[in-house]
Amino acid sequence: MMSTRWAYLVHLFGWGLPVIGLQMFFLWRHHGTRTRGVLRAVLPPALGVGLYLSVADHLAISTGLWRFGEGRHLGVYVGAVPLEEVLFFVLTSTLVSLGVALFAALTRGEARAT
Repeated sequence: MMSTRWAYLVHLFGWGLPVIGLQMFFLWRHHGTRTRGVLRAVLPPALGVGLYLSVADHLAISTGLWRFGEGRHLGVYVGAVPLEEVLFFVLTSTLVSLGVALFAALTRGEARAT
């Protein structure tokens, strides 16, 4: 499976989704009913950064500065960028944004939700 076109996607979800799951658990434990509002504040910037990085990657690929090996991704592209790479940027930005939200809440000493 790791030498097929599914390799990038499997690795991406394998390392990213468990961490996002843990972050969501701790976010919910800390914020309780306010979790939805925190997500509304955190996710749009993460998506914006993911989009920005995808555009930058598109430019790098289009000019020949960067390329991907054939056969290691699904072959679905958003512009010149493989879908898995776009998902990587969005997933990574989401991980960072959720981590910052959790870190800020814990270091400010906000009261935990009951």
